[in-house]
Amino acid sequence: MDLLTLALIGLVGGLVTGVSPCILPVLPVVLVAGATGSSGAAGPPGSPSGRRTRPRVAGGASSSGSGTSGAGLPGFGVLPVPDFLRGTAAGTAAGDGGTRAAGAGGGAVTATIDGPPSGDEPTVTRARRSARPYLVVAGLVTSFTLVTLLGSVVLSVLGLPQDLLRWTGIVVLAVIGLGLLVPRLEAIIERPFARLAPRNAPRSSRGGFVLGLGLGAVYVPCAGPVLAAITVAGASGNVGPGTVVLTVAFALGAAAPLLAVALAGRRASERVKAFRSHLRAVRAVGGALMIALALALSFNLTDAIQRALPGYTDRLQEQIAADPRVQRELDLGGLVTAENEGLSRCTDGAEELEECGPAPAIRGIDTWLNTPDGAPVDLTDQRGKVVLLDFWAYSCINCQRSVPHVVAWDEAYRDAGLVVVGVHTPEYAFERETRNVVDGARRFGIEYPVAQDNAYATWTAYRNRYWPAAYLVDADGQVRHVSQGEGNYEATETMIRELLVAADPDVVLPPRTQVDDATPQEDVTPETFLSVSKRSNVAGEYVQGEHTYALPTGQDPDTVALGGTWTTDFQGANAGADATLRLRYHAAVVQTVLGGTGEVGFVVRGADGRVVDRGRLDVAGSPRSYPVVDGDEVAEGTVELDAPEGVTVYSFTFG
Repeated sequence: MDLLTLALIGLVGGLVTGVSPCILPVLPVVLVAGATGSSGAAGPPGSPSGRRTRPRVAGGASSSGSGTSGAGLPGFGVLPVPDFLRGTAAGTAAGDGGTRAAGAGGGAVTATIDGPPSGDEPTVTRARRSARPYLVVAGLVTSFTLVTLLGSVVLSVLGLPQDLLRWTGIVVLAVIGLGLLVPRLEAIIERPFARLAPRNAPRSSRGGFVLGLGLGAVYVPCAGPVLAAITVAGASGNVGPGTVVLTVAFALGAAAPLLAVALAGRRASERVKAFRSHLRAVRAVGGALMIALALALSFNLTDAIQRALPGYTDRLQEQIAADPRVQRELDLGGLVTAENEGLSRCTDGAEELEECGPAPAIRGIDTWLNTPDGAPVDLTDQRGKVVLLDFWAYSCINCQRSVPHVVAWDEAYRDAGLVVVGVHTPEYAFERETRNVVDGARRFGIEYPVAQDNAYATWTAYRNRYWPAAYLVDADGQVRHVSQGEGNYEATETMIRELLVAADPDVVLPPRTQVDDATPQEDVTPETFLSVSKRSNVAGEYVQGEHTYALPTGQDPDTVALGGTWTTDFQGANAGADATLRLRYHAAVVQTVLGGTGEVGFVVRGADGRVVDRGRLDVAGSPRSYPVVDGDEVAEGTVELDAPEGVTVYSFTFG
């Protein structure tokens, strides 16, 4: 094992993760964390965040810091010091070459006062800046590394809940947020952690490391080959020098973009006048953001945010996973045994059925969900039926987009002989908690059996390394298809139907399922939602509840705009009087998910504005996908849609 190669793989994998959609929910917190100190510079004299002391100067004289205009300096009168150079700690002024500490609130700078012999106006230069951005990132790297590699093992040994660290991180974020809003509380919070910052560091740096520790325990990077290898090693206790190097490199790579954001926040606080003159407001915004993030994590609201974002780094992750050297170093092929060696004959995402050897047994399961009295599912008892094994994890963004397809197949083909078994292999320690898995399954509408594979026993038996991953087993117990990652849903469903007919030639199959493929596409308009919770790519006005809109005169590409009366809720947009909609797209295929009852008219225009198609959609029954544009090549165009009252528009998908 080449440690240098592992370090490079980890660094690259971390950098890709660090710019992925999964990192976006924490960016506002990191930005404001870089811009704010842990004590406010805007507090009034005498308050914990605006305390002034009287420094002693040469010759026994003293000079008190002014709360508004600066400090009196012997020999120079009053030197104006900008607000962002002032703070709560006392400075010292000693004539020539004296220094004045910038204090806790602005905390970013120490001002050096040079007094020329001629008595000319001295100059103030920045000599020391806050280390807070670096401490935030250092705390995040430390926390993420320890939680990923040792968290599960330590919690198991101590008999503590596996999601304890995540909830601890959420509490840390909330408490620090409250501290930014209430300076006196912040002073109390800081005391136990004062030693974590260098002795001569501004007080603004002290809380940074603790904030980073909290962020590292709660942020959930997107799954990828590097993270998968790290997670499996940590969960199984197989932690060696190579794993440590890989993990630290990955954490550093993922944290590098966050450091850039934090430094940008610090620079803004120093250079932008609005930051300097409204530090208290900036701190209040930072506190509110941290509390909001803590609440969003508590109620899993960040999942919806991440699902609604295009997976613009997915292709990079695929390229990393496909690299032979990465596969060799990370052992992505898994442990080969006599039981699973046939899986090597399976082609990932094949369009036709293959012969991939017998299906390995489901083993090492902690808990079974959705089975009578928690009874296990034995694959040998399923002979004569078609089995779909779906490896997933409830917080995995990729899984959240794939599970709806699996749920639909279970509902459609269960009576025709399909048995779906979800294998929940945790990506993070908090996903080991049964109550969390139960809640995740409930939110996704999963009713089929779910095996908690906390020991990675079944994961290892199938040589799996991806979330999600589907293994299709025929009536004779042979693996016939493997699909790793998102997508390939149409081909997988076709093969399910073929195997069901092969198992029972007299079977009556239902119609094919209609579930939008939310797999991110790099070269077409991203999936567009109209619900309050998942709204994306909406141009012009958007108001929750009933509102009358006017179509904007100008509209950006890849957006949708509303006209007339619409009522928006957490499901979609419900048409009212004169409801119209205009979509600008870049795709070959455009589909819209509609519900309710009514006749929807549409007009398709080309890039030059000329009408190329028009038609009507008869909407009835359960919400489903309706085709609007079905071209052979990707092109730019506009769809104008008229919806009668009683029709709900949920989303648009593109291909």
